[in-house]
Amino acid sequence: MKKVAIVMGSDSDLPVVEKAFGVLAELEIPYEVHVYSAHRTPEEAKKFAASAHRKGFGAIICAAGMAAHLAGAIAANTVLPVIGIPVKGAVLDGMDALLSTVQMPSGIPVATVAIDGAKNAAYLAAEILAVSDKAIRDKLVGIRAKASREVLEKDRTIAEKYNR
Repeated sequence: MKKVAIVMGSDSDLPVVEKAFGVLAELEIPYEVHVYSAHRTPEEAKKFAASAHRKGFGAIICAAGMAAHLAGAIAANTVLPVIGIPVKGAVLDGMDALLSTVQMPSGIPVATVAIDGAKNAAYLAAEILAVSDKAIRDKLVGIRAKASREVLEKDRTIAEKYNR
């Protein structure tokens, strides 16, 4: 089974990316977590990205705030799918990170989730792996079915209480 890498630009991003851990654990997808900075440790980030495929990774999730160049720096050095999580900052509420993450040049794509959207980053990584892993696909189908049942139950509860 392929692994998912989760790379954050700073340990201050940990409260955001921790939300991805639970999703990957529920799906029984192995993952590794690292701290590399596009600006402070560019060589280490490049080395990690360049060797990720050989080390058994199938997708890389990157979380960074402010200038948020980490996902792009990683994507520039691998052909594995890279998913960017723009992290909310104090100054522009994460819009700076969102725009930095989503505005990539042609040929170096980064899939971008919502600001602080670590759960969806993990689900997207799982969907990428599910293309060639039926066990992950089946688990994702089960999660979607459970979510559907929960919404329909809420609908029934609200309808019984308020519909006249």
